[in-house]
Amino acid sequence: MDGNGKERAVEPRDGAPTGAPKRIGVLALQGDFREHAEILRGLGVEPVEVRVLEDLEGLAGIIVPGGESTAIGNLMVSSGLLDGIRSFFYKGGPVWGTCAGMVLAASATTGSRQPLLGLMNALVERNGFGRQVHSFETDLDVEGFDEPFTGVFIRAPFFEDVGPGVEVLSEVDGRVVAARGENILVTAFHPELTDDTRFHEYFLREVCGI
Repeated sequence: MDGNGKERAVEPRDGAPTGAPKRIGVLALQGDFREHAEILRGLGVEPVEVRVLEDLEGLAGIIVPGGESTAIGNLMVSSGLLDGIRSFFYKGGPVWGTCAGMVLAASATTGSRQPLLGLMNALVERNGFGRQVHSFETDLDVEGFDEPFTGVFIRAPFFEDVGPGVEVLSEVDGRVVAARGENILVTAFHPELTDDTRFHEYFLREVCGI
């Protein structure tokens, strides 16, 4: 939304093909996928709730939302979407993981074993900022953003370590809470729970190229 609260469409970045599909998937097995879908719709793209492998066809990108990372991971295994999203990603498909999605995107976790997509070379600390009673909001300095972004942290993870090819976009007390790779974005917080659409616009423009 713009400063007057009006919906606005995302403009294609320079060089993006004009015929690029504008269908963005949101993994809809568990978690706050509806909030992402609503924002995407307001930005002029078609949200697709992804529950089975066939839902990945024809997407310009996919969001793995917040929720319970172990539950989402297990449901991805049973539905075949763990391998499906990996294949989508390694064929160049853009992925954005928020909160639990950030955990699932990592290559390793300091916590107990759980299914991981392993799309980003990073070690993640699940619930790194504490339990739900320790949830908080804070203004974040984000690489490429002119103004701070209000991050909503709920049982939030952070990256304890990142490897080559990972660009850190934001930190809290030296802990990585937003990062990107060639066709992947992760945030430890919940942009879908705010009225600020800049991260959704960033994903669409800079990662998906639409």
